[in-house]
Amino acid sequence: MLVSALVILAVFLGALTRATFGFGEAVVAMPLLALLPVNLHTSASLVGLVGLSVALMSLLGRVRHVDVAALARLSVGTLCGIPLGIALLKEVPASLVMTVLGSSLVLYGLGSLASRRARGNLGLAWSYPTGLLAGALGSAYNFAGAPVAVNGTRRGWGPEDFRGTLQAHFAIAGVMIVCAQAVGGIWTPAVPWLFAASLPAVALATFCGHRLHRRIPAERFARAVYLLVLALGLVLLGRVLGAP
Repeated sequence: MLVSALVILAVFLGALTRATFGFGEAVVAMPLLALLPVNLHTSASLVGLVGLSVALMSLLGRVRHVDVAALARLSVGTLCGIPLGIALLKEVPASLVMTVLGSSLVLYGLGSLASRRARGNLGLAWSYPTGLLAGALGSAYNFAGAPVAVNGTRRGWGPEDFRGTLQAHFAIAGVMIVCAQAVGGIWTPAVPWLFAASLPAVALATFCGHRLHRRIPAERFARAVYLLVLALGLVLLGRVLGAP
């Protein structure tokens, strides 16, 4: 019971982060779940289901804040990237992928925090490779949010468009990834009942996250996103350094 309660708490904190900023549940939940006696496949599948649930809840009444053109391109890229992620998981050492991705995110986060230049100069065509990378990282390591978040900051989305488009993308990508994980034998017997037990906490976190989001000014929101990207990079590098 204690382990289940701690799992639900980790899921709540991850869902709260996702609902507030539009991404980042894996940054919070995965390291916390790694501290508990929970199977890695169980953790990844649970966080994937939670992310999908938050995305669906967050989209209610907020479809007008979605960049439809970017979403369509991101979704096409993601669909192509999911099989690539499965191949990546089988053929490329995870430590190498985590090191490259983590270092890139740390450099981007630090550079964005230090720079005062205006953003928003990234072309729409970049949504295709961004989706491809998100699909690959999402199906392999449950880190689909980082590429889309970086793309959003470079596209110059405001807080509402940023969160709305990310949630719409994660709703579509989440269905693909969760189905791929279920069919691919990633789910363990503990996943369905842990997810069911976590749903009330996920709903509460989504509600609280929406309230918190409204209280964050646009400039502070952008800074918080860069800090979250930086944190994700550090978490990935920490995994590599902590691996046996």
